[in-house]
Amino acid sequence: MKISIQREPFFKAFQIAAAVAPARSPKTILQNVKIDAVDSQCVLTATDMEVGIRVLVSDVTVESSGSAVIPVTRLSMILRESRDDTMTIEATSEKTLIKGKGSKFELQAHNPDEFPEVAEFVAKDYYEVTAGTLRELTKRTLFATDAESSRYALGGVKLEFEDKVLTAIGTDGRRLAKMEGPVETVGTVADTGSSTIVPSRSMQLIDRILPEDSEKIQIAAQANELLVRGPSGVFYTRLVEGRFPKWREVIPVRDDSNKIELTVGPMYQALRQAAIVASDESRGIDFTFSEGSLVLSNTTAEVGESRIEMPVAYDGDELTITLDHRYVADYLKVLSPEKSFTFDIKDQEQAVYCYTEDNYGYVIMPLSKNQR
Repeated sequence: MKISIQREPFFKAFQIAAAVAPARSPKTILQNVKIDAVDSQCVLTATDMEVGIRVLVSDVTVESSGSAVIPVTRLSMILRESRDDTMTIEATSEKTLIKGKGSKFELQAHNPDEFPEVAEFVAKDYYEVTAGTLRELTKRTLFATDAESSRYALGGVKLEFEDKVLTAIGTDGRRLAKMEGPVETVGTVADTGSSTIVPSRSMQLIDRILPEDSEKIQIAAQANELLVRGPSGVFYTRLVEGRFPKWREVIPVRDDSNKIELTVGPMYQALRQAAIVASDESRGIDFTFSEGSLVLSNTTAEVGESRIEMPVAYDGDELTITLDHRYVADYLKVLSPEKSFTFDIKDQEQAVYCYTEDNYGYVIMPLSKNQR
């Protein structure tokens, strides 16, 4: 194999693939990226056996077809440190040569046949969604998952495809985020039931291959795996096993609660100020609504007190609820400052439900007295 590359675009594609390769593994072959050069195409492949990726590289001239397996760390350092615009990569059964205008590196060769296969996207029946939609669904739900939980199903984002709507749900048992977006069906897609729970790390990696927001991507979901295809490549992941919570039962549906319209920017600014005196032991912020105002307050024995007041459109009885300021901040951070949202609150013991007009909902459980 011999290819001529444009260093910068090749390095960008390589970094996407390299993010999948494990830093450590009993199978040392997995700490490499495989390069396949055929005709006028070059594909970079990486896998950790749970996740796999195939990245199509542009701006490559294939002088001779073939394959090479190159260590992630070494090739990354070479591409990063080089200042050459173009380089060549040439592989034989004995060695791999990487040359620039005034540089030459010779690495030990690995047998490409030993590198595991990564699934290609061959499905004829699949879902199609814009990259922007999937990117937004990921951003607004991924933070609420719990990769460290012993309840393994909480370590992923659940995807539900139904009636031209794609719903993403993330929860750690203390808060829950759900977001909806439009999706189209191509062909006849088999129902995977409730099994489409994508690992949190996989959702992060999928975001790396997404193109511009308006471009379409394809999603093929099967019983235990998910494939995503975009213009620059294909991503494969195994799905999380386990039972996901009945999330619809968690979202409050109530007519007798207080629904208060708030703006993200001022709310986030007030929350950050109130949290200045918070600590790991005292992370609860009191949200006190009274006529025309919201007061955010916190008291920490070893630090001090904070009290931040802001005007709000509320005319009911005084009402106080204590929430973990980190959970509220996570919700506000994924929204634009000028966006408005509804703060649905009934009393100090029931969950708060925050939601926007674009089908984004967020449930936060209040803190009890001994958690504050």
